Amino acid sequence: MIYANKRGKIKIITKNLAHVKKKQYFCTGFMKRIGYIVLLLVLSAGVWAADESTKPAYQIADNTFFDPTRKPEKEKYVFSVDYRIEAGYVQHWQRNYDLSFRNMYLHGIRLGATFTFNLPIHFALQTGLYYTMAYGVSDQHWRSLDVPSTQTEYITHRVLEHNLTVPVRAYYTIPIWKKLSLFFFTGPQLHIGLAENDYLQKHLSEGVEMWLKSEGVPTEPYDRMADELVRANIQWGLGGGLEWDKYRLQAGYDFGLNNLVKNPKQAGQNMSEWGWFASFCYRF
Repeated sequence: MIYANKRGKIKIITKNLAHVKKKQYFCTGFMKRIGYIVLLLVLSAGVWAADESTKPAYQIADNTFFDPTRKPEKEKYVFSVDYRIEAGYVQHWQRNYDLSFRNMYLHGIRLGATFTFNLPIHFALQTGLYYTMAYGVSDQHWRSLDVPSTQTEYITHRVLEHNLTVPVRAYYTIPIWKKLSLFFFTGPQLHIGLAENDYLQKHLSEGVEMWLKSEGVPTEPYDRMADELVRANIQWGLGGGLEWDKYRLQAGYDFGLNNLVKNPKQAGQNMSEWGWFASFCYRF
């Protein structure tokens, strides 16, 4: 366009330049907004992907969880044998029913090894071999009706016994939490007496000592298993305890079932041995 007025031409050119600047500013602002939106979308996608990767597996839905026809899997039984070693404390009680023998408590230790055969539905059978050594002290007072005595007549019995025990126990285990279980057991055991040495100390007058010897009462150290007591002691025990992984802590009580007097000196002479124990076990 050509104008006669030169000043007007310059004015028209100036208006066109301003229009171009406004258009350029609009395009630049629009592109910045687009860039911000794209950056926001990229950051949101990254956060979402990181959150998905860190979700634990249990949050994944199980399609069969609400299935009413689904049946729980049965526990599969696998035969196995557990081997354990055991150490603990024992207390034996020699019970005399007619006062012809002295009552005595013996305290000692028990060491041994066991074999446990695992059966279905948390049952098990256990056997093994224990060695027991126990010691007890008791005073036995005497008074002769035929020999006069002015002092207290008594014999101090210091007894040390050695035994072997073969148990046959039935176990039932109740799982509680993780590797923690509660168990109970019952069953017989055979207590075999190896020796029961009585290192007695006598506090007797000469007359009472001669009288006791005439009655067949020992006044010198001797082995009670030789002539006085039978070696086989049949007992029935029960107990329970806690198990954590390979470790067991248990306690139980054993009831003597048979008479231990070998040669009764009078009718109805009876003695049995009961006892309780607490022990710690380790499974290999």
